[in-house]
Amino acid sequence: MFPSGRLRTLVLIIVLFLSGCVKVGPDFQRPESLVSPDWIEAGDERVRKGSADYREWWKAFNDPVLNSLIDRAYRENLTLRIAGVRVLEARAQLGIAIGNIFPQTQQASGSVERIRTSESSPQSIPTYSQDQIGVNASWELDFWGKFRRSIESANASWLATVADYDNAMVSLTADVANSYIAIRTLEKRIAIASENVKTQKESLKITEARFRFGTVTQLDVEQARTVLNNTLASIPPLETQLRQQENSLCVLLGIAPMDLAGSLKGASEIPVSPPQVIAGIPADLIRRRPDIRSAELQAAAQSARIGVAKADLYPAFSLNEMFGFLSSNSDKAELGNILQWGNRMFQIGPSFQWNILNYGQITNNVRLQDARLQELLITYQNTVLRAQQDVEDNLSGFLRAQEQARYLALSTAAARNALDIAGKQYRQGIIDFTTVLVAQQSLLNEQNNLAVALGNISSGLVGIYRSLGGGWEIREGKELAPPAIREEMSKRTDWGDLLAPVSYNPPLLTEPRSSIRPPDW
Repeated sequence: MFPSGRLRTLVLIIVLFLSGCVKVGPDFQRPESLVSPDWIEAGDERVRKGSADYREWWKAFNDPVLNSLIDRAYRENLTLRIAGVRVLEARAQLGIAIGNIFPQTQQASGSVERIRTSESSPQSIPTYSQDQIGVNASWELDFWGKFRRSIESANASWLATVADYDNAMVSLTADVANSYIAIRTLEKRIAIASENVKTQKESLKITEARFRFGTVTQLDVEQARTVLNNTLASIPPLETQLRQQENSLCVLLGIAPMDLAGSLKGASEIPVSPPQVIAGIPADLIRRRPDIRSAELQAAAQSARIGVAKADLYPAFSLNEMFGFLSSNSDKAELGNILQWGNRMFQIGPSFQWNILNYGQITNNVRLQDARLQELLITYQNTVLRAQQDVEDNLSGFLRAQEQARYLALSTAAARNALDIAGKQYRQGIIDFTTVLVAQQSLLNEQNNLAVALGNISSGLVGIYRSLGGGWEIREGKELAPPAIREEMSKRTDWGDLLAPVSYNPPLLTEPRSSIRPPDW
């Protein structure tokens, strides 16, 4: 039996030796994907190339309220916290995989027995005591790379959860910005409707006065009331949408639905976006978008699982060891005597197991894992294509919304002038009230459409930054699970060093590294 120090040295030597052995199964290679050389809208002067910092893209709106809302959501959002805990879960799973490469079965056992045999037994001592204490160990050697492939898979899965966390960050910042823009747009539309109500009330007073003097008929009065009440009726649905958007924003902030008047203090204006955007080139998406990184890492994890499954086709070699003490006598055994060196016993030797008659189960499991890999490779390629589609769609929406708003601003100014002229002519008796009604309705529609278009411009810019994968960078250098959650988990369970801050530096791809790591105790 080897002393403990020599045994640990032997274990380390064997582990390092096996790390250089063959690993069955494929080594992952990033699949080729179709990437356009440039954006369709690249010729537009409002779409600029070059590198850009998308870390805090929302500051392009120069809105302090929006900045504070996103900062609060980053600290309190529950969906993001779930994503952070999943990173810790995957890290613990990696620790399980790492432990498998070391001696897998270790058991300490002991017994104190009083035994009586049959009187007809050939043994000369019918009654005796037997004490036993010992340690058993079994170690399946990673000759074919089964456990190293398992570590590769768990490591890639762990890094994929980090990419998923980053993707959740991208969605969170964009969702908060979109909710805020929608709130400001609805507030603007309500304000427009309220202003038109004032104008239409004045028109109603004028028609009622003229009706009393007999210069117009009851028809003008009823028409004025109709338009006024229609405008008043348009406000409650807008207020309902406003409340729903505020409730949605509350959930993003990690709080129960409440009145956000205090958090939304400031000018009730739609955030104004810059006219230009730096979009870079399509190839940048592969390096920056977290969902593309996640898709690649998931495929890498599945590629390693093929090696895990394929190793079962070959014999498994193990080292088995037993060491202990055994003492028996006809009198009552004394436990102290069992540890005498003369009572020692040990057994050590290699063994192997080869599942030959598996009736195609192992082979078909390899095929199953390969099919899953192929599915994930296609998923990765599809993710790259969809990412480009997202950018193209949002670029087009952003640019066209600007053009629409420019025309609507002109039409709104014309509608306001038309209403002024119609009001003067009506008071002079030149035209009937129908022309005034049409002018009022036209102005309300144009103002409302302009507000929606301005909101669409800002939402389009948010969509561009979301599709470019911006926003996750603000978590760099910070823990993915908040301190309060890590403290709660550490009080409930011994997490060792796994809750310590870790520096995650994207793209976090499957760079070559040794699979041999010390266990996570």
